[in-house]
Amino acid sequence: QVQLAESGGGLVQAGGSLRLSCAASGGPFSYYNMAWFRQAPGKEREFVAAITWGSVTTYADSVKDRFSISIDDAKNTLYLQMNSPQPEDTAVYYCAAGAKGGIVSDTGTYEYWGQGTQVTVSS
Repeated sequence: QVQLAESGGGLVQAGGSLRLSCAASGGPFSYYNMAWFRQAPGKEREFVAAITWGSVTTYADSVKDRFSISIDDAKNTLYLQMNSPQPEDTAVYYCAAGAKGGIVSDTGTYEYWGQGTQVTVSS
């Protein structure tokens, strides 16, 4: 059974930096696509970034050039480096994993989800 556990959320000042981690277990994950999504209060869950099993990365326009997704295969850990976060980045951040393929920005592409970690950016 695949399990995902996010960590690293918290309160950060606008313009600072924060790194989220997602520890994956129950793999192997060699052919999984993995991603970060976020959900702000009263809004739908939205795509943030993805990395395919071939190491191709994709970003939402709103975070491009500020956030960076990476994966440590040896540790089965997914990361999201958040540089210069802004108040509009405040949300619960979820990591997701999927093996069935599909559009990487679509929530339906991912079978497995973590519980989420809260990120709050103060102005």
